[in-house]
Amino acid sequence: MTAHDSATRAPAIAVGGGTLLAALGVLCFSFSFPATVAALSGFGPWTATGLRGLLAGVPAVVWLAVARVPLPERRHWPALLAVAGGCVLGFPLLTTLALQSSSTAHLAVVTGALPLATAVFSALRTGARPSRTFWWAATAGAGAVLGFTVQQSHGRPAVADLYLFGALLVCAAGYAEGGRLSRELPGWQVIAWAVVVALPVTALTTALALPAEPVHLSARAAGGLAYTAAVSQFGGFVVWYRAMAVIGVPKASQLQLAQPGLTLLWAVLLLGEGLPPAAPVTAGAVLLCIAATQRART
Repeated sequence: MTAHDSATRAPAIAVGGGTLLAALGVLCFSFSFPATVAALSGFGPWTATGLRGLLAGVPAVVWLAVARVPLPERRHWPALLAVAGGCVLGFPLLTTLALQSSSTAHLAVVTGALPLATAVFSALRTGARPSRTFWWAATAGAGAVLGFTVQQSHGRPAVADLYLFGALLVCAAGYAEGGRLSRELPGWQVIAWAVVVALPVTALTTALALPAEPVHLSARAAGGLAYTAAVSQFGGFVVWYRAMAVIGVPKASQLQLAQPGLTLLWAVLLLGEGLPPAAPVTAGAVLLCIAATQRART
């Protein structure tokens, strides 16, 4: 092995490992909507959101304490607040509210616009300049999703769609800030601190929502809540932010274009939902955009 071979293979291995981590994060997140539906069978939307963040805070606090992680520096707090507001509070609550009047399949396809929103936030925040091919492919994927939304709502966005677009904006900001911060802090610390920062809000939400919303505890509801807390809110972000640190926010975010197709599959297999005829077509078009964005230089 030559010195040149060694120098070129190490980055290739790192990028390959980052791509695998991003794919694992997408797989974890693809179960989030079915798990939320399961949680809603026993909990109200505000209770489910509050408990999700509150329960995710338990392993976060323990891990930070055991590892004796010092408090983040002052310059890290704005990004952590963005992650907490977007990924711990805003996105879970808004998508949970949307699921009360919309199907998992519909939400799954609409979330295909998240990668483009994340790439835009990242470019604005970091000054990154992805290639034209990247932007054309990402825009095409988002356009397919928006076209599906308009077609499904007969030209007029429903209340659930408004919740969803708000969720996409705040989550994209959280993804972009978290991915940027993961270049300075380990990814698990980014999401752990974000969950901890949000604990006062999630604890207050839980305390106010539990008496106001009926609870019908069952194994299905408890299992769904456990998944959203342990995986959707914490474990999935550990690998996701690590992947963003390795391969960059734009590249990692475009891998999430595969998430709608996976969630559609789980909606059929796990929830028994019927698919709108346009859903598989839209998901297929979005998948084609993945190949283009991954081949484009960023």
